[in-house]
Amino acid sequence: MTQTSHSTQPGMAENVAGLLCYVLGWVTGLIFFLIDKRPFVRFHAAQSMVVFGGLQLINIIVGVMFGAGLVLTHGFGAFGLGWVLYSVISLIAFVLWILLMVKAYQGEKFHVPVAGDIAQNLASK
Repeated sequence: MTQTSHSTQPGMAENVAGLLCYVLGWVTGLIFFLIDKRPFVRFHAAQSMVVFGGLQLINIIVGVMFGAGLVLTHGFGAFGLGWVLYSVISLIAFVLWILLMVKAYQGEKFHVPVAGDIAQNLASK
């Protein structure tokens, strides 16, 4: 296996493990958080859980709020706004997904505002 200058252990390179933390969002983040103890990988795993878990939670809340508004008002105005918010959140998630995988593969410890600080605290525990 190849190794980066960051890794002295045999096995998967840190940058590849960091990239894989983001592949399936918070799910792969959780897996790598539990199995890999290297600080670089733990940070990216924690950031994946915080960013994509948080975005998924926001999407669920938006869906419930605007879905309930649709039922209660018998109108589609609330549904349209909910769809726009859901689309914007999904676009943000897609851009972050690509950006974070590229940065991790490049060996950078890129911090997403707010989520990066939470992830750093989680990873250091």
